[in-house]
Amino acid sequence: MTTDLTPDIGDPNETLTFAGLDRKTAVTTGSEWWRSAVIYQIYPRSFADSDGDGIGDLAGITSRLPALLELGIDAIWLSPFFTSPQHDAGYDVANYCDVDPLFGTLADFDTLLAESHALGIKVIVDLVPNHTSWDHEWFKAAIASPEGSPERDRYVFRDGLGPNGDIAPNNWESVFGGPMWSRITNPDGTPGQWYLHIFDISQPDLNWENEWVRAQFRDILRFWLDRGADGFRVDVAHGLIKEEGLPDYTPSAEAGSMGGGAVPLTPEIADPIDAPTPPYWAQEGVHEIYRDWNKVLGEYDGERVLCAEAWVEPLHKLAHWVRDDEMHQAFNFTYLSANWSAEELRIVIDTSIAAFATVGAPSTWVLSNHDVVRHATRLALAPGHLQGDGIGPKSVGIPDPADGLRKARAATAVMLSLPGSAYIYQGEELGLPEAIDLPDEARQDPTWFRTNGERYGRDGCRVPIPWEANTPSYGFGPADASWLPQPAGWDGYARDQQSGVAGSTLELYKLALSLRAESKLGMGAVAWITDLGFGDDVLAFRNGDITVISNTGAMPVELPVEVLGELLLASDPVDEAVLPADTTVWLRALEL
Repeated sequence: MTTDLTPDIGDPNETLTFAGLDRKTAVTTGSEWWRSAVIYQIYPRSFADSDGDGIGDLAGITSRLPALLELGIDAIWLSPFFTSPQHDAGYDVANYCDVDPLFGTLADFDTLLAESHALGIKVIVDLVPNHTSWDHEWFKAAIASPEGSPERDRYVFRDGLGPNGDIAPNNWESVFGGPMWSRITNPDGTPGQWYLHIFDISQPDLNWENEWVRAQFRDILRFWLDRGADGFRVDVAHGLIKEEGLPDYTPSAEAGSMGGGAVPLTPEIADPIDAPTPPYWAQEGVHEIYRDWNKVLGEYDGERVLCAEAWVEPLHKLAHWVRDDEMHQAFNFTYLSANWSAEELRIVIDTSIAAFATVGAPSTWVLSNHDVVRHATRLALAPGHLQGDGIGPKSVGIPDPADGLRKARAATAVMLSLPGSAYIYQGEELGLPEAIDLPDEARQDPTWFRTNGERYGRDGCRVPIPWEANTPSYGFGPADASWLPQPAGWDGYARDQQSGVAGSTLELYKLALSLRAESKLGMGAVAWITDLGFGDDVLAFRNGDITVISNTGAMPVELPVEVLGELLLASDPVDEAVLPADTTVWLRALEL
């Protein structure tokens, strides 16, 4: 059997069908590094501890940069390391222009930045503009100042309802559970106004209708850009503007805590009909802020980047965040939320590429981060698990770790073959699963406390990662201390146990990143293979000179390697005739 896999591309904006393939090409409007980069997320407190206090730090990150260079990534994204009381692991910021002593000093950041740049690795800083810590000087001034004062107007304060104002201004529920409003006590001891906090009580929302707030953040952007930061990942980028009047709103039972649902995509609903937009998410006025920020970044050389954490669906609406005068990237959470299904993956890949192409932007693929169950566990969960719930020892349907890892490796091999940018979360290159058996007394996520233990939250994906087996804290630091307890048996996941070991998850990532760079897959296009008779459970496409075939089903399928080319990569062992279940291969296409 011979199948012609070399189409006439023609107009790159057309959808083409031809012998064996139909093609949706990505529109490439530039060669900026962020369009095709692989970016590695570092959660600083859990990456590497230099001083033995059990909390990772900037010096620890710097010491491990050679390992990241060897992995083959292009940039690192640092979750917040700013001054903070750490009620929400640093996402409650008390000073945006300094380093928390837990993580080091500004000099440590400068050293990290300089050494990263010397290795050719760019550095992205995590910015948290939706809210501050209640320990921030701005909020302290707000509660010490009278109602209607300029200081009070920097945050979202409202009078309460009812005769005594003791009813919250509306019915909004916090992402972390419980009400989205808390009441202050006036300096004279009387009950005062209520302040909005989408997240924890310690994270009051800023009032982004206030020009003073906007001016402060322009200065904050410039502070880090002047130091040499290559850009910003913007936390809760869809949350800064609230609907006028702050009307009551009750989310659907299917919605995740950040607004994303768990509804699978189908061929009939490739890009779902817009659901009602919550009054605290995805308001049109937010785009004016990012157009302003885009101009600030344009003052600097070096292709600085803005990446949106925006839980926005459908995808055609998310594309509004990456119009050419706003942000440059937006995490594709629709892709992250997709089930391990060839049909569903094909729909979301096609829809993503088409949606972002309308604004000349790349899709930004992601499978794991510090807010979701690690995909080495999540992909083996039953469908319908909501983002933000977490998983713990009392969860229903805890998956088999081997099943989860097999699916995760196969899913990663698909993601890293796609055109656009990709994000990797620390530890996924080791195959780390979610840490499920954390003792209740060790948990620190506000979600756990605000829901009285009904939702486990995000601690399970934040446990410090293992570097060397048979050492204190698996090499995370020089002592046994670890801010979250590391599971027993993580020796086998340690980096030193996988480095150079054929077939290990670490070596799979290294190979995939090397081939991705060599074949310029990030700047390529997807060409679907449709006539080889693989069936509905198989995803098959070409990107450049690489053919990707992924079996998401439970049964093996025939793999005509002799026709399709040389085997370059396999997420699990294969022979020349059969592609096992939950396995992805990359093949070098024959010269035809």
